[in-house]
Amino acid sequence: MRLTQHTDYALRTLIYLAVSDGPRVRVADISGAYDVSHHHLTKVVQKLQRAGFVATDRGQQGGVSLARPPENINVGAVVRELETVDHLVECFHPDGKCAISDACLLPAALSRAVEAFMAELDRYTLADLCTARAGQLRISLKLS
Repeated sequence: MRLTQHTDYALRTLIYLAVSDGPRVRVADISGAYDVSHHHLTKVVQKLQRAGFVATDRGQQGGVSLARPPENINVGAVVRELETVDHLVECFHPDGKCAISDACLLPAALSRAVEAFMAELDRYTLADLCTARAGQLRISLKLS
């Protein structure tokens, strides 16, 4: 399974916020650190904010921060919020047409694969992704 760029940016944004020292970070700083589109990252942050993973403040002292501690942000929950993982092939769609859908075992196999993928992501929190290598992440992101 391939995650969308949107989800990739969301996970990287959360990692940046988890290892940054300040209470709030500007989206421009995050987009600059990862060399990604500021406009696209702003949309990602808005979605993360609506989902309750980050908090945003406007104004001169504004920025984005984690809405809860990193140990309370589940990676699987983030991916579920941002991805559509239930329509991997056409026959998964309610209006999908396939000549062999009545006899095909592919949907069941793919469903089990997605369940296993998500179960693995559910084992991790944002803290799990950051804590052991926080110093190295800060250096890579030029935060130290």
